[in-house]
Amino acid sequence: MENQATIAIGGMSCAACAGRVETVIAKLPGVTAVAVNLATEKASVTYEAQTLRLSDIHEAIEKAGYTVLAASKSGAADTERLDKEKDIRTMWVKFGVSALLALPLFYIAMAPMVTFAALPFPSAWDMTEHPLTFALLQLSLCVPIVIVGYRFYTVGFKALWRRSPNMDSLIAIGTSSAFFYSLYNTFLIIQGRHHAVHSLYFETAGVIVTLLLLGKALEASTKGRTSEALKKLLGLAPNTAIIVSSGADGMAGSEKEIPVSEVAIGDIIIVKPGASIPVDGRVTQGHSAIDEAMLTGESMPVDKKEGDPVYAATLNTTGVFCFRAEKVGSDTALAQIIRLVEEAQGRKAPIAAISDVVCRYFVPIACLIALAAGVGWLIATRDIEFAMLVFVSVLVIACPCALGLATPTAIMVGTGKGAEYGILIKGGEALEATQKLNSIVFDKTGTITEGRPAVTDLIAVAGTEADELLRIAASAEKGSEHPLGQAIVDGAVKKGLVILAADEFKAIPGRGIEATIAGQAVLAGNRLLMDERGIGLEALESASDRLADEGKTPMFVAIAGRLAGIIAVADVVKPGSRAAIMALQKMGIEVAMISGDNAKTAAAIAGQVGIERVLAEVLPPDKAGAVQRLQAEGKRVAMVGDGINDAPALIQADVGIAIGSGTDVAIESADVVLMRSDLSDVPTAIELSKKTIRNIKQNLTWAFAYNIILIPVAAGVLHIFGGPLLNPMLAAGAMGLSSVSVLANALRLKRFEPRMTR
Repeated sequence: MENQATIAIGGMSCAACAGRVETVIAKLPGVTAVAVNLATEKASVTYEAQTLRLSDIHEAIEKAGYTVLAASKSGAADTERLDKEKDIRTMWVKFGVSALLALPLFYIAMAPMVTFAALPFPSAWDMTEHPLTFALLQLSLCVPIVIVGYRFYTVGFKALWRRSPNMDSLIAIGTSSAFFYSLYNTFLIIQGRHHAVHSLYFETAGVIVTLLLLGKALEASTKGRTSEALKKLLGLAPNTAIIVSSGADGMAGSEKEIPVSEVAIGDIIIVKPGASIPVDGRVTQGHSAIDEAMLTGESMPVDKKEGDPVYAATLNTTGVFCFRAEKVGSDTALAQIIRLVEEAQGRKAPIAAISDVVCRYFVPIACLIALAAGVGWLIATRDIEFAMLVFVSVLVIACPCALGLATPTAIMVGTGKGAEYGILIKGGEALEATQKLNSIVFDKTGTITEGRPAVTDLIAVAGTEADELLRIAASAEKGSEHPLGQAIVDGAVKKGLVILAADEFKAIPGRGIEATIAGQAVLAGNRLLMDERGIGLEALESASDRLADEGKTPMFVAIAGRLAGIIAVADVVKPGSRAAIMALQKMGIEVAMISGDNAKTAAAIAGQVGIERVLAEVLPPDKAGAVQRLQAEGKRVAMVGDGINDAPALIQADVGIAIGSGTDVAIESADVVLMRSDLSDVPTAIELSKKTIRNIKQNLTWAFAYNIILIPVAAGVLHIFGGPLLNPMLAAGAMGLSSVSVLANALRLKRFEPRMTR
């Protein structure tokens, strides 16, 4: 049996760290799949429970030099969010402290080298006159900065010791080189060698650490914004619920407010206007309109009455009602959506494979490049200071952070944005596959259509009113359990017609029903029933044939032995189905419909929504085969369905898209879930996936270009041809900005709006 676990990991600072953790976990026997997400700082692991325990995975992570954070508990998501916000504040405080020290350090070190009259630099502080004071002052300012940035050194040197160097290792080696070289020259000054004062680079180490702390603070703050959609979801559910106890007479008794965590299945909860619903349940008393936009993306409030389901975090807009709790804690629809989004954000897109490989080998290669450049310049110039600056610059600028963040941040924002619209995309692989689609197959019943019959046409003979025909037929069908009969009753109720009581009722299998209404004999059924009772159909023969050609079922109604009219019943097309299908066709995607209905009925529905390719009379077990045949034509196929019988086809398709109102089996089998049951979300999902993958490609292009261009510059290639040398402090700033730029580009996805709503 395979288990899945999501493990929060502390101590990862760059893509090399994520790659190291991934490699360590993947080597464990029993691990079948692992993905480490640097942006969320979590590992998603699939493993065989018989072979491996979760504690073994934790131990391996700890041995690799990283920290396994506390396991998720009830309410832990909110605690985790607060912890991250605290960490961000701490980072900004550290940067503030180091900046206050770095500014005077930089001023003291650089001011004697410039001749601006405006700079108030007292001659008494001239470094040639007071070299020891000059050196010790710089040292006293630099040491606290290094202490504030201690994590770069503890993590970096530990990783180096374990032969898995990361970004912190590069920083630790580079800044330590500058610091200890300056410290060595300070001892020379103490010994009286004043010329050593020109070889102090404390400001290089101090300013680099300060700039890196700024980059880390900006990166953490920007990362926080990438998961805002998830934060919104987490903040929707109320913290308390008002439960109602039953009085002695069985009626509602006293009210008591309790924490949501204490609500039990079966509790009766009262919800007042303006309050959010605390858990999932079913209305037992009262009625109201519920705003479910935060859960499904549906903008219009949904009317709820006794027996209707209600969901946690949705908003009660008008009336007061009571409901019985049916799902609490992690079983609520909101909790499951949050789980799906978190899992999706932890899954990698195939496009990330290239950057993963690069990041794994990048840091060791960067160390070799830095060493080669430093030694090369030392041999060429005999200038140890120049060689050291080149060495430090290469180490500082060669950070694979931007590469590591390029994919996960875009996926986080993209899947989060999808969740805002009620579209749950299950990870990077689903995103990448969705944007490549060129063929979509829709199941007919419950997907394109409502999935239940409804009255579509009323054709009455001369002398009979259409509403009267419907009223009499509904009165006769009131006792029927047949879906077509129930559709006629529902049609009369919607029109507000008064339904009469039937004196007699008899169901005639395969034919229809007969009843007595207000002393008159009423027949309602198919042509066979009318023929058997000698009811002439000539007056409505052509109308009946026309309705059948349109895929509708004509129900003949006879009153007192005479034909009164036809009531046509059909599974009606959902509002918006045609517009959604037209939008897909405009995107260049072939649309097909699959149905178990006969060819005539299927063609009629397909014609209403503009679908030309129809796969009719396909039995449920054959749906997957139909999808496979489309794939054999070289198409990348999505299957859109809602039922248990759609599950094999959803799995077979390149992308399975489940309607949120469908079965749990269909939803579990799908790659994308549409919470609103609105087909307009299909083109929206494709559009969002295209923009997200485009964003990932932009991020990767920038990240690769940054390293390819700036590492040679830092190594002094331009200097060979008389160009400038990249200062280590500028290298630190460029490195920080590279990560922030990737994050900022990913955040542009937050402005995404579906084309169908613009």
